[in-house]
Amino acid sequence: MLPFRVVDRVKFIVERQLVKGAGFQLLVVGIFIGLISLVGGLLVVPQGGDFDDPGSAVWWAFLRLTDPGYLGDDVGTWQRFVSTLLTISGYVVFMGTLVAILTRWLIAKMADLERGLTPVTLKKHVVVLGWTSQTLPLLSELLGSSGRMRRFLEKHDTHRLNLVVLSEEASAEQVHELRNEPGIGRRARQIILRSGSAIQPEALHRVACLDAAAVIVPSAVYEAGSLITSDVETVKALLSIAAQARQYQAPLPFVVAEIQDIRKLPVVERAYPGPIEVVAGNATISRLMVQNVLHPGLSEVYNELLTAGEDNEIYVRGGESMAGLSLGELASERPGVIILGLLRRREQGWDVQLAAPSATRIDAEDRVVMMARDYSETDADPKAPVLPEIGRGEAKRSVRAHKLEGRRILLLGWNRRVPSLMAEFSSYGPGQPVLDIVSVVPISEREHALNRYATGKLLEDYSHIEADYMVEDELRRINPASYDTIILLSSDRLASGEEADARTMVGYLQLEDILAAAPQRPQLIMELSDPDNRHLLYDHQSEMLISPMILSHILAQVALRRELRMVLDELFTVGGAEIRFQEPGDYPLPASADFHVLEKILAVEGEVALGVFRAAADARGRHLVMNPPRRQYLELQPGDRLVVLCQT
Repeated sequence: MLPFRVVDRVKFIVERQLVKGAGFQLLVVGIFIGLISLVGGLLVVPQGGDFDDPGSAVWWAFLRLTDPGYLGDDVGTWQRFVSTLLTISGYVVFMGTLVAILTRWLIAKMADLERGLTPVTLKKHVVVLGWTSQTLPLLSELLGSSGRMRRFLEKHDTHRLNLVVLSEEASAEQVHELRNEPGIGRRARQIILRSGSAIQPEALHRVACLDAAAVIVPSAVYEAGSLITSDVETVKALLSIAAQARQYQAPLPFVVAEIQDIRKLPVVERAYPGPIEVVAGNATISRLMVQNVLHPGLSEVYNELLTAGEDNEIYVRGGESMAGLSLGELASERPGVIILGLLRRREQGWDVQLAAPSATRIDAEDRVVMMARDYSETDADPKAPVLPEIGRGEAKRSVRAHKLEGRRILLLGWNRRVPSLMAEFSSYGPGQPVLDIVSVVPISEREHALNRYATGKLLEDYSHIEADYMVEDELRRINPASYDTIILLSSDRLASGEEADARTMVGYLQLEDILAAAPQRPQLIMELSDPDNRHLLYDHQSEMLISPMILSHILAQVALRRELRMVLDELFTVGGAEIRFQEPGDYPLPASADFHVLEKILAVEGEVALGVFRAAADARGRHLVMNPPRRQYLELQPGDRLVVLCQT
């Protein structure tokens, strides 16, 4: 064993002090300054002169070391020589090293502050756990929901909305994204970023979950085959929040959690004993897709009701200010609103009554479901004209024709949503479609995913095709024109939503080229993952669903009004209330009718008129006209259809 040199030991001791931080580094520099001052003072003591004792000589050396301005006051060659050496040492040790240590410490401290490691000291704020493709549209939704947000703030006795976002690594780049996001812009100062993961208890404490008015947990995206899934992270976050509440004996906050696998719903409810609303992401998008297959054109209804904008949205209002009124009387007092129904409190939960009879009286504990362009329109306006009251009886339940039976559906692509989509098709009874799934994913891997989702087949008739629809020859061999519906799925196996959408859009353009010469065009439904790509395809003839925008809207609005989730479940699941398109010839409409007349005629059947779906698109490429002015004449043309809320 080789012996250590004294120099090595000294270097090691100095190194161990320097790595302890700026305080110890300054201490080491101070010791060096003291030693240099001591040596410099002792060198000039033998000269006598102005130095009465060694202490004054050391002080003289310290002044030359720290301030070069004293250099011209020295007399004598030796004193000037020592003073020059001290001044040069001062530049290196005192000024250079000291400034470097302080600069590095300040930069590190600023970097720590930018990372958002300091716990927030807020109350009644809204927490978003995770930075995903849904986060930006989610924040935009929260900031843009002025009416709902005002009621939310009043309910929690606060005046200012503060949003806290937990991200893996908070950075200046994310702040830049916030400022460039439509709907956020300058209001980005209301958003506070904090670093950390939702599965870390200290990170949840950092965003003050226990003091929040609402906590939103959107699903993260993980690579296929990963042992940690978004649902695992969601359950772990809920367990951590519940454990913190027990530790501090604090009440549990209201949570809106998104899960991908609806079968995990009992696990989530068991993990979190507090108030919670669970949004099943895969199941929700699957429901919308199947409804879209049943009713071509329905994607425009989703894009209006389930995304932010200037168009109509669904609102749920408390019945306190409307108690005693009937639904018909309420509708006549709200000329810009369509009354969809109400929620009536039961022993457990709520009873959803959409398309309820107009004579139904509103209780103070009820919740009224409305469709309007703005939250303010749902309030009473004494200056608004009162419409003649419409009498709607009990809804006549119509039997859905088996539009899925024997329908040939081509599924281009594969993602984790396919098993849920097949389960949704299967839930519509015996009339099931024929499904062909085209993907580069090996068939064995697909079958394994389907078998893990449910025992047995999710559909009676489906088949796998291992091919790449991006290759034109392989796509032509499939003969897409022979199908009734083609669904292009966004892949979840690529690094980002931009890459997944690039593949989907190129596949769509290639598909359009193949279908151009087809005698009959199938229905096209395209799913996108990145909201920024929604404006790239002009004059497209497909129906477009942007999953993150829809899910972020639902998460944000349910956080502000939790009863909304039950309304959406009622509207977009099999059975119960349903939005559908009807032929005008099915009703005794006069040759010239305004929207109010249409409402009265449909009310006889127990249905609610929502608008008109035009056969010809307008200048913006839209076919849907929902909630038009009551006295506006419809001027129906051949091919136009009525948008109706009815019971099935």
